[in-house]
Amino acid sequence: MEPTSDGGFRGRLEATFWERHANPWSAGTRILVYPVFMYAIYKRDAKLFAATLAFIAVNPVLFPRPERTDNYLSRIVLAEREWLDEGKGTMGLDYPNVLNVLNIPVTFYAFASAFRRKPVGTLLGTLGVMVIKLWWTDAIIRKTGVTGEGPSDSTLSEATSLAE
Repeated sequence: MEPTSDGGFRGRLEATFWERHANPWSAGTRILVYPVFMYAIYKRDAKLFAATLAFIAVNPVLFPRPERTDNYLSRIVLAEREWLDEGKGTMGLDYPNVLNVLNIPVTFYAFASAFRRKPVGTLLGTLGVMVIKLWWTDAIIRKTGVTGEGPSDSTLSEATSLAE
């Protein structure tokens, strides 16, 4: 997979971002941080809220480049990169992007429930957001055909060499 830029500084930055974000720890913790974020809102815990936002911001580059990307969590990130590089975006009325559009009211419901301290609504909204998001990522994995590879992952190696 080639970086979307010309290989200059921006290309190297993008390649580094995607390579490190393809670490299964990055993708996995990013999925799991959403319930923590909703809990912080529900409990009105400013420190947890700030820590969660900080983690969300640094998560894609927090973990090192993985040696293997032939796992489901890495494939989520690789498929998202390919999907975006192909210019398919994340919102629209076409499948699977319609899932992200449908996720907007579910997200508002989750936030409103957490803000109003409605535990059942917060739980259902949070689960709904996560299920729909994973449905979208699973769909783009299937549509892009991304499989990931082992230690000699040409996808990540090509991106690194092109960006240098």
